[in-house]
Amino acid sequence: MASERILVIEDEERIAEFIERGLLFENYRVDVAHDGQAGLSIARDNPPDLAIIDWMLPGIDGVEVCRRLRTATQIPIIMLTAKGEIEDRVMGLDAGADDYLVKPFAFEELLARIRALFRRSTPSSQPEVLNFLDLQLDTGTHRAQRNGRIIDLTAKEYELLELFMRHPRQVLTRDVIFDRVWGYDFGGESNIIEVYVRYLRQKTEETNEQRLLHTVRGFGYVLREDEE
Repeated sequence: MASERILVIEDEERIAEFIERGLLFENYRVDVAHDGQAGLSIARDNPPDLAIIDWMLPGIDGVEVCRRLRTATQIPIIMLTAKGEIEDRVMGLDAGADDYLVKPFAFEELLARIRALFRRSTPSSQPEVLNFLDLQLDTGTHRAQRNGRIIDLTAKEYELLELFMRHPRQVLTRDVIFDRVWGYDFGGESNIIEVYVRYLRQKTEETNEQRLLHTVRGFGYVLREDEE
């Protein structure tokens, strides 16, 4: 039986073949491109269920490929790169990547990340509408509304907002957020949570609505009414 389709965009043929062989063995369908433009063309003509993108690509680099894919689709995206600094991880995730794997890596780890992303993107229950004050979140469409204004969310923004809306007025620590949204620890120095909280605030407060996402210094973040 045909399984999910995965697009691999990797310019090093040895690595691309290594990934392709492993994925085919696991019964995934695989498309391979060796540069950014070819990868975008494949994604347009034969949409994948997940993309694995190398950071350093000829022509259009991996970050830009990721950014363009994210504007057109909500598929899970994994960035592959030799860059391991926290700032680089944040840049890749800022562009819309859902996960990040530093070379060299074990194929088993890549496979585990793929499975985890597919699990997260598969609804585990019937869609529902979550409400907190004037903010709504539809778990079926992954779209938020505030006072009737539609708020489009990226995959990670949706996961983070859903976590808050399922735990209103409860302070969520950084460790809990890392575990529930990203699935593993980025390290204590990463500011990726702050970055995504800022994104959510910009979108939910776009028309000067009161703040709902609050920082609890030394602890984490909480979704609650604005304190007078």
